[in-house]
Amino acid sequence: MSVAAVGIGSNLGDRFANLVAAAVGLGAESLLAGVSSVYETAPVGGPEQGPFLNAVVIIETATPARALLHAMLNIERARDRKRLVRWGPRSLDLDLLIFDAATIDLPGLTVPHPRLLERRFVVEPLLEVWPDAVLPDGTLVAGVGVEGDEPLGVYPFPSVSSPLRGGGSAVGR
Repeated sequence: MSVAAVGIGSNLGDRFANLVAAAVGLGAESLLAGVSSVYETAPVGGPEQGPFLNAVVIIETATPARALLHAMLNIERARDRKRLVRWGPRSLDLDLLIFDAATIDLPGLTVPHPRLLERRFVVEPLLEVWPDAVLPDGTLVAGVGVEGDEPLGVYPFPSVSSPLRGGGSAVGR
C-alpha cells in the first residue's frame, strides 16, 4: 500500500459538499487515513474570484499514481469541474501532493506537487494530518517556512460516510 496526500479545494457551488464528495470519492478508491480541517482562503493567482475552501486528505492505496490521477479527474468531472481559465474558479480541484517517497515527472503528473511548498493553504492542512511528511529529497515539510495570507477561517471537515482508519487517526501520529 502506498500513502498519498491529496489537496482538495473548491470555490464554486456548495463548497463544503464538493469537498465531502471528493473525500467520499477518494475513499471509494482507497482507505481514508486522515482528513484535515477545512481552511477558507483567498484565491492565489488567476482572475478575480471568490474564496476557496481547502483541505488535505491522506489515503492508503494500492492504486498506482497515474491511475489515481485518473480517478481524481473523474471525481472532479462528477462535480462539474470545468477547465476554462488557468487558476480560475472551480467547483472542485484535486491535486496529488505526495505519493509515498516517489518523484514522478510525466506529462500531466508531477509529484511531489511543484508548488506544494509555496502554498500555505496546502502546507498547513497537510501538516495537520501528516505532521512528519517528508518529500522524496528528504525535506521535512514542517521545516519549510511558507509565506502567504492567514486563512479567512478554519472549520471542522463535514462528516464523511467512509470511515477513517482508526477512527480518524492521521498518518504519522
